Amino acid sequence: MVDSTSRASFDAKRILAESQRAAPWITDARRALHQCPELMYQEFETSEIIRSRLDELGIAYRHPVATTGICAWVGRGEPCVALRADIDGLPITEDADVPFRSRNRGKMHACGHDAHAAMLLGAARLLKERESSLRGTVKLLFQPAEEGGAGGLRMCEEGVLRDPDVGRIFGMHVWPMLPTGTVGGRAGTFMAATGFFRITVAGKGGHAAMPHYAVDPVLAASHVVTSLQSIIAREIDPLASGVVSVTAVHGGDACNVIPESVTLRGTLRSLSSAGLHYLQQRVREIASSVAAAHRCQAEFAGIDTDYPAVVNESESWHAARQVAESLVGEPNVAEIPPVMGGEDFAFYTDRVPGCFLALGIHSAESGAVHSVHHPKFQVDERALPIGTALHVLLAARALDDLTA
Repeated sequence: MVDSTSRASFDAKRILAESQRAAPWITDARRALHQCPELMYQEFETSEIIRSRLDELGIAYRHPVATTGICAWVGRGEPCVALRADIDGLPITEDADVPFRSRNRGKMHACGHDAHAAMLLGAARLLKERESSLRGTVKLLFQPAEEGGAGGLRMCEEGVLRDPDVGRIFGMHVWPMLPTGTVGGRAGTFMAATGFFRITVAGKGGHAAMPHYAVDPVLAASHVVTSLQSIIAREIDPLASGVVSVTAVHGGDACNVIPESVTLRGTLRSLSSAGLHYLQQRVREIASSVAAAHRCQAEFAGIDTDYPAVVNESESWHAARQVAESLVGEPNVAEIPPVMGGEDFAFYTDRVPGCFLALGIHSAESGAVHSVHHPKFQVDERALPIGTALHVLLAARALDDLTA
């Protein structure tokens, strides 16, 4: 049973009001993080800023985890739930018109990870203030290298889900497709299994004026690119989902030289790991066969670690939906379709039940109209106290559910 003191401490209206009062502190943290975006496993200044805020709050933590990550905790004993935020930036030059623009040239928080970390810091502040009312432990995971580095896997391998064992985990992502003040999610598969690949098409170089003395890998690679699209068009159930995207082509340096080789890079997406493995197999087979038809050879290789699909456990989504409705109102919580973006939150939900949510940030008034990974991407900062309150309430609800 939930005692009256705990229920009063974690009343949704009260938590939201306190989160809004803390908004200047949360916003200041977000802007400090926004100015120093760092790429995967290089988030040293980012980690220092987060740790200084935790020190200010008197919150214990373990560092380093996964090179630059942090595992902090509030409360004591079991049960234990976890809240996760990613902290890395992207290799994008910022073009957003904000006074706190990136100071690191060629790097930007274009996916909102600065906001994620700031909201979790805000949650840390509110949770610490009512630590005596917690019915267990809340772990706060500040994770590096979400953007392709599988930092979530490293965090799991380094024990963040143990001692005490995590029984539920929650995370969220700012969502430019939803208006500020709304929350989205779903039970089951929410985000895609993701892999990246490189195909090297090798031929025989030569003078471009005498192509018959060469074996042209540019022509072969061009046919590989177009042939790969037949996988989705003719091999995948039209009612299923899959993505085969070639996103980079590199080969040759001069107009009059046929190069020795061409390199293709891209990404594969499916709503299941089995589907991802099928795509990988077929890309390998088609690339090899098409290249051979043009007297070339093709070598397929995966890049980095495959991400499994993010699968929200039904009970965790049900609880998260109720919490979100208590916070922003039932009409402002939506069940949204799965997306083909990848998220290494999947490494956590592969191990423990949990739920990943979408936090609306779209606002024409604040200029938050661009999608993630765009150089003009912005976050409507009015969403920060909502995300903070949502973190707090999710943790308290999950502890109560695990105690019951």
